[in-house]
Amino acid sequence: MVLRRPVPALPGDRGAGGVRRRDRRGRGIRGPLLPSTLPAHRTRAERFDDLVLDSVERLEVRWGKYLDGVEFAVEDVPPSNPAPWESGGVPLGRCFPDQPGLPPRIVVYRRPVESRAGDADELADLVHEVVVEQVAHLLGRSPDEVDPELGDGR
Repeated sequence: MVLRRPVPALPGDRGAGGVRRRDRRGRGIRGPLLPSTLPAHRTRAERFDDLVLDSVERLEVRWGKYLDGVEFAVEDVPPSNPAPWESGGVPLGRCFPDQPGLPPRIVVYRRPVESRAGDADELADLVHEVVVEQVAHLLGRSPDEVDPELGDGR
């Protein structure tokens, strides 16, 4: 009886049916590290969008009829030309009142907000604070009136 050891495949060798088993450097086929079903698979931008949506949903419980038709958006960074009323610092968000043909909009700037937060909990609190401030500006009310729990630290 003769025993044979399998011959290792060389990089670029094709297996049965001509399917490539390894990449050109012999490391194997690379794929995603996490399945798309796990929460960690989401990008930072997607998680930030979720934080903004969570904050808006919290405010809609109390201010829903006033927020009908308001668009909420996330942009990475603010435009390089600041608004005339903005002096010093980078804005974390902006409120654009309704104009002919355009609904009112609130924009939260992801990168400046992320750079000011130390961890995930602090980021969620800061996102909510920015959204509350912009909604307060849009409604002509104080942030404490829009969300009385804002200063309590929940």
